[in-house]
Amino acid sequence: MVVTGPRRSGKTTLLRRAFPRAGYVLLEDPDIQARVRSDPRGLLEDLRPPVIFDEIQHTPELLSYIRSLIDRRPQGTGEWFFTGSQEAPLMQGVSESMAGRAAILQLLPLSLAETARATLLHGGYPEVLARPASRGLWFSSYIQTYLERDVRAVTNVRDLATFRRFLALLASRHGQILNRTDLAAPLGVSVPTIGDWLHVLEVTGQIILVPPYFENFGKRLIKSPKVYLGDSGLACYLLGIASQTELDRSPFLGALFEGYVAAEILKSQVSQGRRKEIYHFRDQQGLEVDFLFPDGHGGVWMVECKASKTVQPAMAGPLLALRRSMGNRPPSRVSVVHRESSTAPASRVLSPGVEALDVRSFASALVAFPKSAARRR
Repeated sequence: MVVTGPRRSGKTTLLRRAFPRAGYVLLEDPDIQARVRSDPRGLLEDLRPPVIFDEIQHTPELLSYIRSLIDRRPQGTGEWFFTGSQEAPLMQGVSESMAGRAAILQLLPLSLAETARATLLHGGYPEVLARPASRGLWFSSYIQTYLERDVRAVTNVRDLATFRRFLALLASRHGQILNRTDLAAPLGVSVPTIGDWLHVLEVTGQIILVPPYFENFGKRLIKSPKVYLGDSGLACYLLGIASQTELDRSPFLGALFEGYVAAEILKSQVSQGRRKEIYHFRDQQGLEVDFLFPDGHGGVWMVECKASKTVQPAMAGPLLALRRSMGNRPPSRVSVVHRESSTAPASRVLSPGVEALDVRSFASALVAFPKSAARRR
C-alpha cells in the first residue's frame, strides 16, 4: 500500500495507528538512506514484515528490491506500506516498480465531514486543529520545511526567498482565474518559471487548479483554470489573517470560503476512492457558477458559494440560468452553499429546484450523495 498526500497531512500517524505491530523505517534519516544505497538487500533481510517505510520518495530505488520480494510471495498481502509527500516523484517510482502490486491511496488534510474542528480560519492540518493557538508558528515552520525539503527535491529553485514571495502573491490571487503573466511581473521572473513553480505546488498537494467546464453550450467560455491554495488555514496565514474577527472583515473572505468548499469537494472524492474532478463555469457574457462536479453516477452537482450567513433567492440566479442552458441534461443537484449561522436553518429550499445548505450540511451531504444518487437512479 502507498499513501501519498501533502506533508503533515497525517499519513504516518494513520498507518502506525492502523498497523501498530508493523515495523517502522524513516527514510529521511541520512543513516538509513546511506544503508539503502550501499546494501538494500541487507536492510530488507533484517526487517520482518509488515513494515512501514516513511517518505519513500527519498529512496525510490528501494522499490525495485521490494518488488522482487513481492513477486516471490504473490499471495502475501499487507506486508509493505509506504508514505510519500511528493506525489509526482513518488508516483514515477511506483509506476515503474510497483505497477499492479500496490494499492495507491491519497490522504488530504482533515475535512469538515471528518472533524468539527476543521474551520475556514484553521484549515484541516491535524496539528493545527490540535493546537489552534499555535497556528501561526506551525504554518511558519511548515512553509520553511516545505521550501527546504519538498521544493528543492522536486525542482531546482535557486532563490527560495522569491519563491516565498510567490506563495504570498498566489494567496492574494486565491479564487481568481489563473494569469501567469500577472504573477510573473511583480516577482521579476519569467512566465515559464511561474509555470514550473505552479507545477511544484500542484504535485506536492499545495494548490487546487479548477479547470473550466467543457460542455458545449454554444457560448464563448473562459478557458483558463481558477487557482486556490489547497488548505484555507495556510491561505489565511499567507494573507496575514490571524483571527476570526480579521477573517470576517477581510476582503478575501468570499474567495477563501470558495476555496474551502472546493477543498471539501476534493476531499470527499478522494475519501470515496473516486477521481478528483471539479470544474468552474464562466462565459464572456458574465454568467458564472463556482463549481460543477460529477456525483459518481452520471449526474452533475452544481454549486454556488456565498460567504454570507444570510441567503436570498436572488443568489440562485446564476445556477438557474446555467441549468436552463443545459437543456435536457439538467444537473442532478443544485445548491447554494453558505457559512453556518446559529439562527438560520442548516438547509432549505431557496428556489424551485435549488437548495441552500450551510457548509457543514454540505460536507455531510457530499459523503451521502453518491449513495442517495444511486437509489434515485
